[in-house]
Amino acid sequence: MTESAAAGPGAVYEPTAKDIRMVIAASSAGTVFEWYDFFIYGTLAAIIGKAFFPSDNATLETLLVWAGFAVGFGFRPLGAVLFGFLGDRLGRKYTFLVTVTLMGIATAGVGLIPSAATIGIAAPIIVILLRVLQGLALGGEYGGAAVYVAEHSPPGKRGFYTSFIQASVVGGFVLSLIVVLGCKAMMPDAMWESWGWRVPFLLSIILLAISLWMRLKLSESPVFQAMKAEGELAKNPLKESFTYPGNPRRIFIALFGIAAGLTVIWYTAMFSGLSFLKGPMKVEDTAAEIIVGCAAAVGMGFFIWAGRLSDRIGRKKPIVWGYAATLVLLFPLFWWMGSVGNPALTAAAERAPVTVTGSQCSFDPFAQKQKTACGRTLGELTKLGVPYTVVATESGFDSVTIRIGDREVASEDPALLQPALEATGYDFAKQIPGAGSLFVIFLALLGLSALSGFTYGPVAALLSEMFPPHVRYSSLSIPYHLGTGYFGGFLPLIASFIIAKTGNAYAGLWYTWGVVLVAFLVTAFMLKDPVEGQWDKPVAPVRS
Repeated sequence: MTESAAAGPGAVYEPTAKDIRMVIAASSAGTVFEWYDFFIYGTLAAIIGKAFFPSDNATLETLLVWAGFAVGFGFRPLGAVLFGFLGDRLGRKYTFLVTVTLMGIATAGVGLIPSAATIGIAAPIIVILLRVLQGLALGGEYGGAAVYVAEHSPPGKRGFYTSFIQASVVGGFVLSLIVVLGCKAMMPDAMWESWGWRVPFLLSIILLAISLWMRLKLSESPVFQAMKAEGELAKNPLKESFTYPGNPRRIFIALFGIAAGLTVIWYTAMFSGLSFLKGPMKVEDTAAEIIVGCAAAVGMGFFIWAGRLSDRIGRKKPIVWGYAATLVLLFPLFWWMGSVGNPALTAAAERAPVTVTGSQCSFDPFAQKQKTACGRTLGELTKLGVPYTVVATESGFDSVTIRIGDREVASEDPALLQPALEATGYDFAKQIPGAGSLFVIFLALLGLSALSGFTYGPVAALLSEMFPPHVRYSSLSIPYHLGTGYFGGFLPLIASFIIAKTGNAYAGLWYTWGVVLVAFLVTAFMLKDPVEGQWDKPVAPVRS
C-alpha cells in the first residue's frame, strides 16, 4: 500500500483514496471468490448429484448434494474460531492470505475429483472433505475482510465502504452464472454433461491468483498495528470474546438478530428463487439462470445504497425495515413468480388437483427406495413438482389410489403417473416464459434482492463497530458464521426436505419466515445502534 500522508503524533490515520480503493478491491475479490465457489456448487447441484451422489431416488440425490453444501457451512464456525484467533493475535492481513489460499485449493479440487462411477464411495468422501476445507477457510475470510475494510475506513463512511464487501456476495453469484453459462454455450451438451461442468471449478485458480496478488500489496490494518505497538493484543481472543464486559450479549444479538436473518433472506432470494423456477415452475435452466443473474446484478445497488444510508441514519433502521418488509412480502413475491412462471402448470394443478389415498402413505426423502406403493407415488410426484393431498385410510394394505381431478389412475406404477398427468393437461416440458412474464419474474426477484440489500448492506460496518478492536476478528466471525453456517447453510436442505414432505412448492418458505421473525424481534428490541468510533483511539499514520 502506498504511504499515507504524514501527520503528527496522535493524528487519526487517514488512508488515501488510492489506499482505500485497493483495500476494498482486495477484500471484495476474496468475497467474490468465496461465494463464487458456493454458487457454482449450488447452480450445478443436479450434475454434481449425478456425478458424486448417484441414487435411484432423485429426491435423495438432491438432498445429498445440499447436505454436502451444508457440511461446508457447518464447519465455518470452527474456522471462525481458528482464524479469528490468528487474526486477533498475528494480524488481519496474513490471516486472510491463508484463508483465500485454502479456498482456492478446495474449489479447484472439486473439478479434479473422479466421479463415483470411477472411484466409488471415495468420490463423495473427497467432495465432503473439500467442503469441510472450504468451510474452515470461509470461517476466517469474511471476518478478515470486514474488519480490514472497517479499520481502514474514515468515520462517516464505514457503512458505504464496507457495503462493497456485502455487494461482492452478489458479485460472486453473478460471476458464477456468467462462467457457467459461458462454458455451457461453448460446449456441446454431451461434453458439458460429461466433463465440461468441471471447468468453472478449475477456473477458480485464476481468481485465486488475482486475490493473492492484490492482498500481497496491502499493509496490515493500522488499528492492529497500533494495538501491537502498545501491547494491547488479546492473549486469548476466544476466551476474551466471551468474557469481555457486554460481549456475550452482543454476540447473541449478532448471531440471532443479524447473521441468521440476513443469511436466510439472501439464500432464499437467490438459491430458493433459482430452484423454484428451474424445479416446480419448469422454466428452462438457462433462462432461469439469466433472469436470476440479471436481478441479482441490478440488486447489488441496494446493498451499497443501504450501507451508505446507514452512515446517515444508523445501522439498525435499514436492517429492521428489511426484516419487517420480508415478513410481509416473502410469500406474495414467490406467489407472484409462480403465477406467471408456468401459468399452464399452475392452471392444471388447480383444475385437476392430485389426491393420493392409502394406508401406508408416507414418503421418506432420505430412502434409496420407497418401501410402499404410496411412498413411490409421492416420490414421483415430488420429482415432478406436482402438489398433492394425502388421504390416509385404515385398510392396512400396501395399496394406493390416485385421483387426478375426477379421474382415477388405474395403475400404481410411478412410471405411468407422468403420462396420466399429461393426459389431464399437465405439461412438464421446460419452457421459456413470454417477455411480460419474464419481466414480472425479474421484478419479483429484484424485490427479493432489495430485501437482501437492506438487511445485508450495513452489516459489516455494524458488526465491526459492535466489538472492541482487540477481540474484533473473533467476536465478529464466530456469531456471523454460526448464523450463516447453520441457519443459512442448511436452508436449501431444510427447505427441500419440507417441500418433499408436503408436496407444496411454497412450504419451504416457512423456514425463512420463522428465522426472520426471530431476527426481527431480537434486532428490534435488543440491538442498540453502536456509537460510531466508540472503540476508536488516535492512531499514528502507518508506513509500509
